[in-house]
Amino acid sequence: MKFATKAIHAGQEPDPSTGAVMTPIFQTATYVQEGLGEHKGFEYSRTGNPTRKALEACMAALEGGTYGLAFASGMAAESAILSLLSSGDHIVSCDDLYGGTYRIFERVLRRYTVEASYVPAGGGLNAYEQAIRPNTKLIWLETPTNPLLGIVDIRAITEMAHHHNLLVVVDNTFASPYFQQPLKLGADIVVHSTTKYINGHSDVIGGAIVLNDEEAYESIKFYQNAAGGVPSPFDSWLTLRGIKTLAVRMRQHEENAHSVAKFLAEHPRVEKVYFPGLPSHPNHELAKRQMSGFGGMVSFQYKGTYMDIVQLVRRFKVFALAESLGGVESLVCHPASMTHSSIPKEIRESRGLTDTLLRLSVGIEDIEDIIGDLEQTLR
Repeated sequence: MKFATKAIHAGQEPDPSTGAVMTPIFQTATYVQEGLGEHKGFEYSRTGNPTRKALEACMAALEGGTYGLAFASGMAAESAILSLLSSGDHIVSCDDLYGGTYRIFERVLRRYTVEASYVPAGGGLNAYEQAIRPNTKLIWLETPTNPLLGIVDIRAITEMAHHHNLLVVVDNTFASPYFQQPLKLGADIVVHSTTKYINGHSDVIGGAIVLNDEEAYESIKFYQNAAGGVPSPFDSWLTLRGIKTLAVRMRQHEENAHSVAKFLAEHPRVEKVYFPGLPSHPNHELAKRQMSGFGGMVSFQYKGTYMDIVQLVRRFKVFALAESLGGVESLVCHPASMTHSSIPKEIRESRGLTDTLLRLSVGIEDIEDIIGDLEQTLR
């Protein structure tokens, strides 16, 4: 099956008891057992639920993986991956990454003597290899990165990492499996905030992991049950419903984002535009090689001051000032004070994340309305 067909059908066979086309919401906490150890594959909904099982199977199919696991949030999914580590271990990570990921690395893992080192996202293969220590266990990548839309060479870094017996984790939230499938490029584990493009309607919080290795799967699945950060049956159903339109949504997101990036690149009040689909992007050719499209996210530096930004964000009519991304509606975010505020100011600015940076999640509204809103706001 091709991608769009998988999004509608994978893991979602008609219900055998009723013939229902749509996967039912199995809104139950527990299941009747005929005898000790005799049940129909489900015992307790923290451990397993048919609606969640359908979502996990669908996510695995979309990423081209063997195993899928669903969680109550993207951060719950990240925590489950990090449960593979032990005290004294070390992580190598790209430096341009979601503020919540940086927060869990620096304010949670360090309490358990797990350290992270940060490499410039586009720093090249040698930079990642030089950051490896004897106690390094995994390399954590985002690509495209959040919020500067850097592109990391998944295949090259994965081949190097495997030479050192390291796991490679790729946060694929920005690209979605429609535009990028890291497992096919050699990555070991893919993680998503399904809140974003996967669900696509800004009405559910969720996360997912997809992988091929059975031993790692069993370990993370054990943690999923033990820690209990699982999505409800209704959240799983909402996410499945959103997935069905993932292919058509992503095509429109990218088309609109491309138009927005071109408009901003020519605007006199814009200092710099970050979008891998522009030929001026330093990793444009790499993005073309490892992605089938460039996604719906655009960031830009405004020519002005922080106080200009404070006034500017109040002027938007179509774009809503809000955290998150990937919904059908257009959102504008000020990373320094919102999604990345947990990163100390001096570290943020050293990485290029300034007080005049805005991140746009370009929605699927009519492009004339989107461009018109940017035009009147910047004017």
